[in-house]
Amino acid sequence: MQTITDAEILPLSLEHGFWTWSAQGKVSPIPVQRAKGVYFWDVDGKRYLDFNSMVMCVNIGHGDERVINAIVQQARELPFAGPPMATRPRALLGKLLAEVTPGDLNRFLFTLGGADANENAIKLARAYTGRHKILARYRSYHGATAGAMAATGDPRRLAWEPNLMPGVVHFLDPYRYRSTFHRTNPDISEADFALDYLNHLEEIIQYEGPQTIAAILLETVTGTNGVIIPPQGYLQGVRQLCDRYGILLIADEVMSGFGRTGKWFAVDHWNVVPDLMTMAKGLTSAYAPLGAVAMRPQIAEFFNERVYQGGLTYNSHPISLAAAAANIQVMQEDHIVERAAAMGPVLHRMLTDLGEQHPSVGEVRSIGLFGVIELVRDRKTRQPMVPYNGASPEMAALRQYMLDHGVYLYTHWHTVLIIPPLIITEEQLAEGFAVLNQALEITDRVVQS
Repeated sequence: MQTITDAEILPLSLEHGFWTWSAQGKVSPIPVQRAKGVYFWDVDGKRYLDFNSMVMCVNIGHGDERVINAIVQQARELPFAGPPMATRPRALLGKLLAEVTPGDLNRFLFTLGGADANENAIKLARAYTGRHKILARYRSYHGATAGAMAATGDPRRLAWEPNLMPGVVHFLDPYRYRSTFHRTNPDISEADFALDYLNHLEEIIQYEGPQTIAAILLETVTGTNGVIIPPQGYLQGVRQLCDRYGILLIADEVMSGFGRTGKWFAVDHWNVVPDLMTMAKGLTSAYAPLGAVAMRPQIAEFFNERVYQGGLTYNSHPISLAAAAANIQVMQEDHIVERAAAMGPVLHRMLTDLGEQHPSVGEVRSIGLFGVIELVRDRKTRQPMVPYNGASPEMAALRQYMLDHGVYLYTHWHTVLIIPPLIITEEQLAEGFAVLNQALEITDRVVQS
């Protein structure tokens, strides 16, 4: 069997690969050789602390032999069975998921990832309600396929308009630091703040016609658009609006699920049960590609005598399902959700301490091991380090400094996201923050000048 050397990985990848979210002539990938725990290594032996769980997904850490062995065993026993088949991993994963998902979410449509999970959730909602509109927030990302991209509110959507799924209406996020409604009254109570944004949403519902709206789709905790944590009462209020108008609530837990926020799912913090809930990423901790749509029994039963017009060749792929089942069992055995909850205050303290030291830090936010640093040029005016949907040499230099010093993280516009594997220790967090403390001197110089 043909193989290649470590030295050939990068040039051959660049020669034959086509890279997403990138101008092809400007890509500079890290040639990764191996990974273990919270670290990965390139072909030259340089070690990186993975502060982004690769793509916000390696929740249990890299290289867990229990999941790897489950994949190997499944590949030997039954590497593939078509979507119409019942298999051992399909049965086991359904049972395990039903034990950890909130409320009566106990039926699961398996997909290949988060985008097609959101696509199928939209299809289910439209078929079940007989309505066509989907309401979603502006500061959101739901995936890169046509339907999921249409639901996405951020500018990644714009390049593909108007050739996207019709029927999506966007509304504003309860983003306190940059609230459209509260520039002149920033000290408003949390309850009143939440109520203002609920009133805004209800006004949109009225304008669009409740009878036309199939679902409200939202990230429970906004992900790459800023780790925006809903104020107390907001998510409960959205649930009440959905119930009042016969609208389904779809919670996108692709990034926030599986312990990321210190609960199995972020909705658990507010004791809200959505009608449909999408998941991926932490579902397998990225040991194999898999997404899922969890649904309430009445939605599944709606299709008892109706054909659900949808499917995927690799729906319920046995290897991916085996990886997910093993991943959940590892999380249970090692109490990883509880660990993330315990580490949450540690991360928050480190973020707060960092913010107090650096004038370019406007605000920090976190829930569990889901954190963000918002960088500004002026704390008083809150002018972001980078304009909305923009870039700056300072942000590029900050990220490069981190990479040069062995810390891999994700920056988005003027924010720095801290989303490490949930197994990270306080010492490993401190290791990354020590480098970040130095890197922020780059953005501080812009403020001081």
